[in-house]
Amino acid sequence: MSVNFDLIVIGGGSGGVACARRAAEYGAKVAVIESSRVGGTCVMRGCIPKKLMMYAGELGSAVSQAAAFGWKGLNPAEINHEMQFWTSQKNIEIDRLETIYENLLKTSGVQLVKGKALIVGKNEVKVADRTFSTKNLVIAVGGAPNLSQIPGLENALTSDGILELNRNPAKIGILGSGYIATEFASILASLGIDVSLFFRADLPLKGFDTDIRRRLKDHMENNGLKIYAKSQLRSIEKKAEDIQVNLTDDVFYFDTVLNALGRSPNTKGLFAEGQAPLMGDKGEIIVNEKSESSIEGIFAIGDVTDRVNLTPVAIAEGRAVAENLFNEKRLQVNHADVATAVFTTPPIGTIGITEDAAIKEKSRKFRIYESEFNPLKKSFASKKTKSYYKLIVEDESDKLVGAHIFGDDAPEIIQTLAIALKAGVKKSHLDETMAVHPTGAEELVLMRRPNRITKD
Repeated sequence: MSVNFDLIVIGGGSGGVACARRAAEYGAKVAVIESSRVGGTCVMRGCIPKKLMMYAGELGSAVSQAAAFGWKGLNPAEINHEMQFWTSQKNIEIDRLETIYENLLKTSGVQLVKGKALIVGKNEVKVADRTFSTKNLVIAVGGAPNLSQIPGLENALTSDGILELNRNPAKIGILGSGYIATEFASILASLGIDVSLFFRADLPLKGFDTDIRRRLKDHMENNGLKIYAKSQLRSIEKKAEDIQVNLTDDVFYFDTVLNALGRSPNTKGLFAEGQAPLMGDKGEIIVNEKSESSIEGIFAIGDVTDRVNLTPVAIAEGRAVAENLFNEKRLQVNHADVATAVFTTPPIGTIGITEDAAIKEKSRKFRIYESEFNPLKKSFASKKTKSYYKLIVEDESDKLVGAHIFGDDAPEIIQTLAIALKAGVKKSHLDETMAVHPTGAEELVLMRRPNRITKD
């Protein structure tokens, strides 16, 4: 039996749901096909539960500092974190969010189809023994953890498994240095877990500003995390009592290992033979500026395209496709100057070009402004972590083209600053703005003289 639609979206994550609902607003007959839980990676097993775990760690850190602010009777040595309880509370919240997402589809008039989709033609999708035909198809299946970089990765947990723990690991080895690796390293360490981080580069967070990367590494080491930069991972082996991580020149043992060696587009098994559009080496679907694939009528959005792999970007791409298809728009999502945050401890907020990138641009001159200070909140702390702000300004136009923050509230600050940067804010505008005191963010308007100027 075939059911006809104006639009079928494969993937019930944030981008897919946003696309489907926007299309339905314009009277389109829409279906969403989802093989797992509605809400996708971000809501079910990514950003949201990860941040809930981060809050657990922050509360523990606050208790350990409370005595310095006059709170008595709180002995850090007598408290401990129960992962099983946290997981049960997290599951209640995630179940609530999934219900909300399902209701959003229902009230929008979008049909939800549960099951694994197989694209058998540009206008035809099979789910088990059911066949659905559509005028337009949007692929929003996201990504999945890489499992083939080294032998034995099946013996390691992915981020999905870390968020389902029913006990606190005693000693965990984390492989990788991107968002997932550095965030969980920080979070798990704040829960009192012995953390070791292994990565190939000399600094974590490849692609971020070097000064931010260096400060993160130093902070982690100063707070007891064991950092093994320039590690050459060889394999992982499951032993009777623990898990063995083999480097080319060393061996380590842990009760838990987290595989955070990146993610790949989740396209395996999605297409029947001969039905796939043009794809890249990592399995990403190649699309143009309007998210159109090489096959007319088939679109792809979000992480499956491996452009800017962030939830708000997927949402914007999905809504743009719906507007173009059903509201006669010609929208293109601008992937330049997208702000992002890394929820390490302390967190990072960043937007625009890095200083390394600025130095390479020989046709333009840039002014670099820096400020580093002890945040007031940490005045009584035995270990102080300095906040660090960097602004990158194009010299000729005086426009702000990059901002990088390492410190408390960096994600909140960078979101606000992103609006100003998109609006074309100049350094002179910051100079003319009155500071809000005492705050960390006031440093944005107090950096008067550049620390250095790149050569043209």
